[in-house]
Amino acid sequence: MADQEEDFSSLPLPDRFSHKNWKVRKQGYEDAAKTFEATPDESDPAFRPFILDSGLWKGAVADSNVAAQQDGINALCAFLKYGGQQACTRSRNVTITPIVEKGLSSTRAATKQSALEALLLYIELDKSDPIIEDLLPSLNNKQPKLIAATLSAFTAIFHAYGIKIVDPKPVLKALPKVFGHADKNVRAEAQNLAVELYRWLREAMKTLFWNELKPVQQQDLEKLFETVKQEPPPKQERLLRSQQAAVEAAPANGQEDEAEAAIEEEQPGEIDAFDLAEPVDVLSKVPANFGESMASSKWKDRKDALDALFAAVNTDRIKDGAFDDITGALAKSMKDANIAVVTVAANCIECLAKGLRHGFAKYRSRIMPAIMERLKEKKQSVADALGAALDAVFASTGLSECLEDIVEFLKHKNPQVKSETLRFLIRCLKTTREAPSKPEVKLIAEAATKLLTESVEATRAAGTEVLGTLMKIMGERPMGPYLEGLDDSRKTKIKEYCDAAEVKAKDKPKPVAPPPKAAPIGQKKTMSKKTAVGTKKPAPRPTTPQEEPAPPPPKTASKGIPSKLSAPKALVPPQKSGLQGPKKLAGPGGAAPPSTQSPRRNVTPQDEEAAPIPSKLGRGLAGRPLARPGPPSTTTSESAPPAPQAPSITPGERLELDDLRSEKEYLLRTNEELRGSSSKYQSQIHELQNQNAQLIEDHTRDVLSIKAKETQLVRARSDAESAEAQCQRLSRELDRIKREFKKMEAERSPSSATSDHIYRDKNPNNDNANSAAAAERPASSTQQTRVNSSTSLADSRETGYQRMARSYAISPSEEKENGVLDAAEGEKMPRNRSPVKGATTTAASTGKREVSGEGESWKRAAEVTSQLKARIELMKVGYLIS
Repeated sequence: MADQEEDFSSLPLPDRFSHKNWKVRKQGYEDAAKTFEATPDESDPAFRPFILDSGLWKGAVADSNVAAQQDGINALCAFLKYGGQQACTRSRNVTITPIVEKGLSSTRAATKQSALEALLLYIELDKSDPIIEDLLPSLNNKQPKLIAATLSAFTAIFHAYGIKIVDPKPVLKALPKVFGHADKNVRAEAQNLAVELYRWLREAMKTLFWNELKPVQQQDLEKLFETVKQEPPPKQERLLRSQQAAVEAAPANGQEDEAEAAIEEEQPGEIDAFDLAEPVDVLSKVPANFGESMASSKWKDRKDALDALFAAVNTDRIKDGAFDDITGALAKSMKDANIAVVTVAANCIECLAKGLRHGFAKYRSRIMPAIMERLKEKKQSVADALGAALDAVFASTGLSECLEDIVEFLKHKNPQVKSETLRFLIRCLKTTREAPSKPEVKLIAEAATKLLTESVEATRAAGTEVLGTLMKIMGERPMGPYLEGLDDSRKTKIKEYCDAAEVKAKDKPKPVAPPPKAAPIGQKKTMSKKTAVGTKKPAPRPTTPQEEPAPPPPKTASKGIPSKLSAPKALVPPQKSGLQGPKKLAGPGGAAPPSTQSPRRNVTPQDEEAAPIPSKLGRGLAGRPLARPGPPSTTTSESAPPAPQAPSITPGERLELDDLRSEKEYLLRTNEELRGSSSKYQSQIHELQNQNAQLIEDHTRDVLSIKAKETQLVRARSDAESAEAQCQRLSRELDRIKREFKKMEAERSPSSATSDHIYRDKNPNNDNANSAAAAERPASSTQQTRVNSSTSLADSRETGYQRMARSYAISPSEEKENGVLDAAEGEKMPRNRSPVKGATTTAASTGKREVSGEGESWKRAAEVTSQLKARIELMKVGYLIS
């Protein structure tokens, strides 16, 4: 055994990796890990065999012996840790799948931990995309334990690196499938992964998979999310190799804080659905007749078109395209007279700006002034929609792009527009991530200070809040000059708003300040060294200025001529105490000192400026030349660095520059005012055009309604005239009937025996009886003839009356009965009503029947008359109603 072990240890590591004996392989893995740890750098020859033959790691990770497998994965971790990026890229193609199948699902906890560490090292050395692509197919494996192990690995990866390093989109898309798995362990690991992703993405993650989950699963996840909401925002716990190199290099340059700040900036802030969603082509979903509908004079058509547009653009991310016509129509809709149209148009602008983000910046100049002009609307729902649209437009651009329009509308004559614009500016300052520049701060502060004298309290309060929010971003010191003229109470309110404000911008003048300070610090150090040398060794100092600064004096003298004219005024008092001779000596050689002393006034006090002059004046004395020739030499030596700073702007040029700036500001202000007035006039013109179109539409509708009413009136008049004529005709007919009825009553009143002919018996035996009676009474034939003649006349009249009455009768039974009677009488009348036959009748034989017949006929006649009257009244009423 000892001989065999010696032989095995003498084998090369690649041969021992592929040996049949698991103990040899295990020892080989351990020796390889130790060898990798002992290497000095990534280019050591020990890595070359394993880089060239990456298949060795596939066998090591998937070793059949669990003890050897553990050491093999540990050797892979050492190989990745010390071998660098090349070791990662050359081996990951053959090791990821075995790590998942054999390592993550191992029964040993140490093996699982080593396999997970290998995956994290692969991401640390290069990037995460290849690793995620190799891990995703394992979610479709048939073994539930492999799926659960892969989900656990995803959770650890996101926990260590976050979503900025690892793209969460592919994993989020695969979550619904694993949530529907039959194994409870898989579903539990899926919940853990969803909670980890929620730590980074918050509500934005729900847009990709939430609707595909069951309601019970949604409720369970919501309960788990509640605990995550109370936690602080997560941070990246493990740095990439490139980030580690940046942090290690930072202390050498003295920029350790900047490196940490850069890493913190890479941490995700508020992740929204835009970062996770796929772009959607909404132009194909916009109705083809959108332009025609927007040009319609009916507000209902315009609103329907905008509703269809809103349904198309209401998505998380929009594919960039040509939206010029749509944005133009939306800008025009801001001037619509109907507030419903304005509200829907503002919602469409908000969706477009959020969906396009930076792609919407090119439409800002057209949309934003139109929205801000409409801020005069006092209805809260419309104001909220317009404010949301402005916030979306600002998010797609920035403060610098929007500030010009904001300041312009702060001068608007409408107090409502001023107040809403101030609120919009406050929201911009709180949400911007870039601090405004000094000119922008001046512009904002001056505009807000002017609004502090407004008569409306809301406007004054909003102006105070603007200054407080700006102070929160820039600090109290930069804002001091703008608050000098304000009273203490106003300053107190500004300070309160500053303390309460929550901003996202960082003051960038602080990191910008160190670079200019670095150069003068180095110069001061060199200057201080020279001065120290001059003070200790006064004799060598004249040699150094003669060798080095000899060329600069003519340059400084030529450029310092204007400074000489102003310098003697400040130098006159110290020169009075000295002799006049040295003043002449300082003339030719004093070209450099005045030029050097004038810039030194910005850095040192005036006492230090006066010190070198008496030193020059006292050179003839014994004690002074040794102690004070140094400062003049230092000034000459120091004159070289400030020489390029000597050429400055003269007071006259400065005044001229200020005049030009003031003229430029005046011209810009005038241009902005003219532009604002022109836009206002154009908006008024559009409003008047819309009102005119509305009035024309109302006038047309009124004319049509008047014509319809006139037509109805003419028709009613004609109907009334016809009804009146019909009533007159019926009244005449009624009068005639009444006259006929009266005549009949007058004729029938003398005798009642004539009623026998109305209801005469139809039996033919009556004729024989009448003839017999006539034979018995021959003497009274003449008198009976007269009676019969008068009776026949009355019968004929009464028969005609009955026929006329039957024509107006209502009851069919009465018409039938009367018809039968008429038929019977029509048969018998020609032969029974002759004078001869009528004379033979006797009153005694037919007395009873005549009395009963007369009563029935009168009742019938009265009924017919009442029916006629009722029918005439009904006809009158019907005609009048129609």
